[in-house]
Amino acid sequence: MKITDTIKYVGVNDHQVDLFEGQYKVPNGMSYNSYVILDEKIAVMDTVDANFTHEWLDNIQKVLGDRKPDYLIVQHMEPDHAANIANFLKAYPDTIVVSNKKAFAMMQNFFDLDLEGHQIIVDNGGTLSLGKHNLTFVFAPMVHWPEVMVTYDSTEKVLFSADGFGKFGALDADEPWDDEARRYYIGIVGKYGVQVQNLLKVAATLDIQTICPLHGPVLTEDLGHYISLYDTWSSYTPEDDGIVIAYTSVYGHTRTAVAQLADKFRAKGCPRVLIYDLARDDMSQALSDAFRYSKLVLATTTYNAGIYPFMNDFITRLAEHNFQNRTVGLIENGSWAPLAAKVMKEMLSKCKKINWLNTTVKIMSAVNEENRRQMEAMADELCQEYIAKSDDLANKNDMTALFRIGYGLYVVTSNDGKKDNGLIVNTVTQLTDNPYRVAVNINKANYSHHVIQQTGIMNVNCLSTDAPFSVFEQFGFQSGRSTDKFAGQKVNHSDNGLVFLDKYINAFMSLKVENYVDLGTHGMFICSVTEARVMSDQDTMTYTYYQKHVKPKPQTEGKKGWVCKVCGYIYEGDELPEDIICPLCKHGAVDFEPIEG
Repeated sequence: MKITDTIKYVGVNDHQVDLFEGQYKVPNGMSYNSYVILDEKIAVMDTVDANFTHEWLDNIQKVLGDRKPDYLIVQHMEPDHAANIANFLKAYPDTIVVSNKKAFAMMQNFFDLDLEGHQIIVDNGGTLSLGKHNLTFVFAPMVHWPEVMVTYDSTEKVLFSADGFGKFGALDADEPWDDEARRYYIGIVGKYGVQVQNLLKVAATLDIQTICPLHGPVLTEDLGHYISLYDTWSSYTPEDDGIVIAYTSVYGHTRTAVAQLADKFRAKGCPRVLIYDLARDDMSQALSDAFRYSKLVLATTTYNAGIYPFMNDFITRLAEHNFQNRTVGLIENGSWAPLAAKVMKEMLSKCKKINWLNTTVKIMSAVNEENRRQMEAMADELCQEYIAKSDDLANKNDMTALFRIGYGLYVVTSNDGKKDNGLIVNTVTQLTDNPYRVAVNINKANYSHHVIQQTGIMNVNCLSTDAPFSVFEQFGFQSGRSTDKFAGQKVNHSDNGLVFLDKYINAFMSLKVENYVDLGTHGMFICSVTEARVMSDQDTMTYTYYQKHVKPKPQTEGKKGWVCKVCGYIYEGDELPEDIICPLCKHGAVDFEPIEG
């Protein structure tokens, strides 16, 4: 297979394997990828599984013809990629092995090779020239072994990504990348999100046009999609809205409760409900979806003064893979002394940012009327935001939405007749409650000010504390006059026809402008409330919370000048112009502070 004119694929497909790493079902097999870079010097990138020695060596021979390889680059010592190092050196004894110190130590453990005079130990950031191709080695410890490194070819702009961006399935498997790549990532790499984030930061500095992983297809198009998914997975951010119910049931009563609860979720607008019988369904798929979706319900029986073994296994896997940043509800069943809820909660006690539901369903053998009331309450809790998004189910006159107003941060949405727009504001105030009136201050320099003056309507979205910095970049650091801020985004519309945000808000209000006050640099819109919905019970994002927990620390080291306290923009110079306007957030000189040396 040709990657480029000078980079060839020499890997193999494995349709014999049924369990990868002895635990992950792979009905469509696996690929073990290896590559050859042809130049003045020839480099072979990694080896393959021990069961495919001759097929792999044949593939290399076909590509090389009469030439011999100069280098074998070993990025990862796991046996499915390194098992044939010794066999390769028997076939090509003059080859120089290139890797890092940790990998060579492992190599000795596996093969007890004498590589004196036939090895190059590289450092992080080290380089190797093959002629026209210049390779840079980037260490990626614990993605997902400690010796892992990736290799960047600056000539062809190819990233050889080791196990990163890999997936289950042979190359001839006709299946979507996302699903099997997600299951692979969560199972194999999921524990090491921080380390993946570090690698992504380095990758962001490189001009990458092709990604060559050690498993799965070579990626050449829409790389932003794959990188974005890796960013989502490694930051433990829910990928999709939905509820996963994972359960075990001995005699069917817990299964009955799960079925009834799932029906309630669907009736209350949940976009996706997935049910896993942990005794029968693929555990790795259940684990993958628990990380994919925003909410999880665990339902099991008390068993031997603990919990049922399959649930114990599942929760252990959740904790081992750094499960976090999710909403979790519990259903327990026990005929005389139910302990399951307590045990499950204790097992997840070290997981970060778990939002536990107030409601726990406690079944004493069989589902009764009290259990059905508990399940209704659980469904109301879990589906609050789905109900609020539904035109049919939402309470559109919930004025408790105004209780979310504080010295917070808000996204004000509008529409100029051609596209939806939004901007960040921090001055929203309730004026009266009979009738309900709200004042919104907007900088005149913002395009939204002009649009709202023309249309007389807006939506105020109350940001919640789970809003990431990307929301502020999306709505605060670019102008809606020249940018479609909602391009490619899922949107919802209120009764006034304007957008309200799909996530990261705890309430929104639709406002109609009644009066306008000119405040010089800003305009105050005094509005009546035409619609108000509460989306969640998350705390409102305050300005202080944003400064402490959301806004990245500005990179001021070695710089002299001033930094914007709002967005982190750095102005380099001895004096700050009195009339400066931050090019990112549009705040003035009062919001700049000197960089401390």
